[in-house]
Amino acid sequence: MKVILREDVDKLGRMGDLVNVADGYARNYLLPRNMAAVATSHNIRSLEHEKRVIADKIKKEKMAAEEHAKKISAISVSIPAQVGEEGKLFGSVTSKDIADAIAAQGFEIDKKKIVLEKPIKEIGTFMVPVKVHHDVTAQVKVEVVKAEEPQAETQ
Repeated sequence: MKVILREDVDKLGRMGDLVNVADGYARNYLLPRNMAAVATSHNIRSLEHEKRVIADKIKKEKMAAEEHAKKISAISVSIPAQVGEEGKLFGSVTSKDIADAIAAQGFEIDKKKIVLEKPIKEIGTFMVPVKVHHDVTAQVKVEVVKAEEPQAETQ
């Protein structure tokens, strides 16, 4: 079944694309969620107008994402972690830890948008990419520091 995508769908296409999908996928997933429209002759003719509207919308989204990326790139987060000998961490710093540290500074970022090839397992400063938009990526400076140890009371 040929459908016109009304929004970006992962691994299928971008907004405004004319794609061929399985009938069941279109009927049971794309159409009920209003993510696509059936590609009738009328819809295909109106696609040209919609493409211009969609292109403007994509341009605005990308500009907003670039502004958001600039703000996110300007921040630096510090994550305290328990450290053993030789600067090795007990456990690791994951994308969830980084998302929580960024949220503490007032920016809501989904942990799935933080691109870590592998969890951070040592003390230091790292530049972590954050995917703000499918074409826009910001770099966040993450410092992993030794956690303050509780002071024992002396009597």
